[in-house]
Amino acid sequence: MQMLERMFQVEMAFMQSESKDVRLLADAFHPDVVVHEPTSLPYSGDWIGLEGIAGLMQQMNRAFSKVAVEDLSCAGSPAKLYVSSTLHLTARASGISITQPFSQILRFENGLLIEGTPFYFDTAEIDAILNHPT
Repeated sequence: MQMLERMFQVEMAFMQSESKDVRLLADAFHPDVVVHEPTSLPYSGDWIGLEGIAGLMQQMNRAFSKVAVEDLSCAGSPAKLYVSSTLHLTARASGISITQPFSQILRFENGLLIEGTPFYFDTAEIDAILNHPT
């Protein structure tokens, strides 16, 4: 759970920083990290390396004015965590908010995230709030 908390803290510090210096991400993300986002979302694809993670975070920041998780629970080992939570999203353009179950599989190497695979409950709902006419 400490690795997960550190990862969230590093993400928040990066997003709140004015410089968006990717070196901030090195405290929680492996240099060869990859995050696999579903093809049905506007920020789909494999986001590779610290630059990739920075790009993903910036894309998500443009898409959402709020991204929050609660009811976080984890199972697994220091090398592989299975995470479940409740995800709260608010689309920046439309202001529409949704809440849905969310899980992810996270692999760590030497305490740093090396691979993340998120599973959104309803990607069509997420896409709908992002593409809702304003």
